[in-house]
Amino acid sequence: MKEVDVETVKHDPNFKELIKKRTKFAWTLTISILVVYFAFILTIAFEPSLLAIPINSNIVTTIGIPIGIFIIVFSFVLTGIYVRRANSEFDALTVKIKENLESIK
Repeated sequence: MKEVDVETVKHDPNFKELIKKRTKFAWTLTISILVVYFAFILTIAFEPSLLAIPINSNIVTTIGIPIGIFIIVFSFVLTGIYVRRANSEFDALTVKIKENLESIK
């Protein structure tokens, strides 16, 4: 890509909107998973007995296992949410940016 093209894209309002929306959304998802993950880790560090509570008196499995599985599933769900939004809204903005660049040439 030529230097002129790079500058043109940088000043495109659609590009600025794409960067702003994508960055805000990515940080929101990042903070969400970090809060859940570190809450789990801090619970392990400072109150491990809380996660050692059995689910049922007849079952050996503790409450920590489903919580750990939840964190893994939550990560996959957040990834799916990001991919869905990237494939719809973010890709649409990318197409607009490409169209604007081609119309200038």
